[in-house]
Amino acid sequence: MEIPSKYNPQATESHWYDYWMKNGYFHSTPDEREPYSIVIPPPNVTGILHMGHMLNNTIQDVLIRRARLLGKNACWVPGTDHASIATEAKVVAKLKEQGIHKNELSREEFLEHAWEWTHQYGGIILEQLKKLGCSCDWDRTAFTMDKERYDSVIKVFVDLYNKGLIYRGYRMVNWDPEAQTTLSDEEVIYEEKQGLLYYLAYAIEGSNEKVTIATTRPETILGDTAICINPNDERFRHLKGKKVIVPICNRVIPIIEDEYVDVEFGTGCLKVTPAHDINDKALGEKHNLETIDIFNDNASLNSFGMHYEGKDRFIVRKEISKELEEKGFLVKTETHINKVGTSERTKAVIEPKLSDQWFLKMEDLAKPALEAVMESGDVKLHPKKFDNTYRHWMENVRDWNISRQLWWGQQIPAFYFGDGQEDFVVAANLEDALKLAKEKSGKSELQESDLRQDADVLDTWFSSWLWPMSVFGGIMEPDNEEINYYYPTNDLVTGPDILFFWVARMIVAGYEFRGEKPFENVYFTGLVRDKQRRKMSKSLGNSPDALKLIEDYGADGVRVGLLLSSAAGNDLMFDEDLCQQGKNFANKIWNGFRLIKGWEIADIPQPEASKLGLEWYESKLNKTLLEIEDHFSKFRISDALMSIYKLVWDDYSSSLLEIIKPAYQQPIDRTTFDKVIQLFEQNLKLLHPFMPFLTEEVWQHIAKREESEALVIAKWPTVGKIDEELIAQFDFAAEVIAGVRTIRKNKNIPMKEALELSVLNSEEASKRWDVVISKLTNVSDISYLDAQLEGALTFRVKSNEYFVPMEGAIDIEAEIVKINEELKYTKGFLVSVQKKLSNERFVSNAPEKVIAIERQKMADAEAKIETLEKSLASLG
Repeated sequence: MEIPSKYNPQATESHWYDYWMKNGYFHSTPDEREPYSIVIPPPNVTGILHMGHMLNNTIQDVLIRRARLLGKNACWVPGTDHASIATEAKVVAKLKEQGIHKNELSREEFLEHAWEWTHQYGGIILEQLKKLGCSCDWDRTAFTMDKERYDSVIKVFVDLYNKGLIYRGYRMVNWDPEAQTTLSDEEVIYEEKQGLLYYLAYAIEGSNEKVTIATTRPETILGDTAICINPNDERFRHLKGKKVIVPICNRVIPIIEDEYVDVEFGTGCLKVTPAHDINDKALGEKHNLETIDIFNDNASLNSFGMHYEGKDRFIVRKEISKELEEKGFLVKTETHINKVGTSERTKAVIEPKLSDQWFLKMEDLAKPALEAVMESGDVKLHPKKFDNTYRHWMENVRDWNISRQLWWGQQIPAFYFGDGQEDFVVAANLEDALKLAKEKSGKSELQESDLRQDADVLDTWFSSWLWPMSVFGGIMEPDNEEINYYYPTNDLVTGPDILFFWVARMIVAGYEFRGEKPFENVYFTGLVRDKQRRKMSKSLGNSPDALKLIEDYGADGVRVGLLLSSAAGNDLMFDEDLCQQGKNFANKIWNGFRLIKGWEIADIPQPEASKLGLEWYESKLNKTLLEIEDHFSKFRISDALMSIYKLVWDDYSSSLLEIIKPAYQQPIDRTTFDKVIQLFEQNLKLLHPFMPFLTEEVWQHIAKREESEALVIAKWPTVGKIDEELIAQFDFAAEVIAGVRTIRKNKNIPMKEALELSVLNSEEASKRWDVVISKLTNVSDISYLDAQLEGALTFRVKSNEYFVPMEGAIDIEAEIVKINEELKYTKGFLVSVQKKLSNERFVSNAPEKVIAIERQKMADAEAKIETLEKSLASLG
């Protein structure tokens, strides 16, 4: 098979991906092998590939491909999340472009549009993942709104309700006025924003006196139902039992007393608006206050807003503050930094709102999940620093608001048959609901048409928390073959930003519905940031086009670029140069392979240098493999890649190939060729999880192979013999080679001109490596001395002094001047380091690592001075 002169990722990648798919290498079914399963964090069905997806899915692919090579039955389940809020918003926007408003459609009509949109756009991101090389079992692709997942969610809701864990309550919730739905606490992002503190004067009824309150939201005065003072505040004791008049609306409200009021904040008087603040609501319930909701669902003012009715809350804030000033109610304003809750999805400012919602009791459900991570260690978080965050959330967990005022999602299976608070039943379908309704109401004449299903849908996370079970049918058929084989899954790779939303809840669900963990390990990736440490986002325009990167650098190049700088849990500072580095690595491997395949093979004796080099490299490969196994066991994926990178780039390409390379136009012996190919194949196996396309391409070029011998299903190398002495000898020899090459470079001595090399004090030197040193430096003779050699250039490797005789090849006087200059500089540098180390304050305060570096600098400088002085002595 002819080997192209250049590696072409574009042609190669599509070819091998089609080949893998055609042969079913990614598909898994239960068998006698050890299973290894991971489930994809389902991207939003609205999504397209971005840098976070690239990093997350590359890591998953590395794990799944390595498991396949280890002989495990590897199963990576792909899928997408229906993303209630985001998808509904996109469908509403699309309909609006067509002149259709959501409120003009029935629920069924709207859902037809939503499914049409999903079928048209929903698979885009999964197709993009294929371009990255993701080896998912695509036959298993799941969707959180497909029948299996939908039915699973409904079954779980009914089960939890029957256990008394789901309840309906009139509560203060987080309201997103743009999406017009409630959000859970975890979906609210608090941001510090600068606003104003408005000081407003309320008239005391029946007197000329006024009381001043401070508020950040003057528009909410129209919903005030009390003013509250602290009973211990002497300033306001005379106001006890009195009433005030609310500005503009002129409503008379009571002055109440409660120690909740902070006497230090604002004026020490608090306006109470029970419908629009969770703390005010508690005060309202305690003191039996009226509740007045002044907002419509879109955060415009309703009829309680008087002449502001229909206007947006922020417009009203500006206008009402102006009116309050004109009418003498506004005393002053001050700038004020306030934490404002915003919707994670729409970025809209959240409104606290009283609403009938469905909640899941979390306190008891959270206990087994807390123990699994913090006590038994059944579930391990990587890096471990996230344990404390997990503990804090699980120990302070609040009931989960699981209902959303949307149409796209699993419709809550509650059916109403009357107007009373308790006139409803919960059932998986209408038929069951009718039976229950007849029993509960005592009305046998009830018909299905008398029942109306709750209009709300369930929180999207209420479907994805079942993901590791529902993708294997484990909710609907709890004892089926697949769930029993693949569950619990092995590893989960995700971002720390959904530790609460998803990871913790999946652990909760695993213990509640199967009595065991959903996975063994959770690997948290960092966020992908730009070089300025800014989070990548569309709005900043700093996120590169993921597919364009693959087109420019190849999927393997991008994968390597991402992984080389993405330690677990730490943010990745992305730079396109990293992808170029990955592309260069791919080219290095390709060119090294072409070099080998270009050699003529002959049945001739094996040179000693080649034999020695191959023995060394095999040992080094085994030692590196041991390192790699350790890195994988600790989820140090980038460290594992770096170990392989150094092995292939430095040890294999830069050293071994040079050692075994035959002389110009000379053949290579068959023994060496066969062995280097065998070792190269081991390299490819180690690299395959990281660079699947390039490695498969090279693997298939090495020899004509059967389909059963494809690299994707080859066998991961096992650790063999490690000769530490041999490795140490090579490292020593490599320093000697570097020393000779430095002399050649400094003196412009071409490689074709042979040199001689002499060694003084050869205790550490191994003469066994002289044959390699001679070959790689073109040294004709290496002699071992008992005394210093005069008239030679020198260098030191550990305790050994090396001499390269020059005999007229250099200007002795000029060399003496040069060495003296270097000696002067080095002595000056040594004095500065010694001064720093003699400074007690520095030694006491600096980290041990910094002090160790300075001490090493001192030792290196002293050794260099000794070598330079000996060089001067040898030059006379």
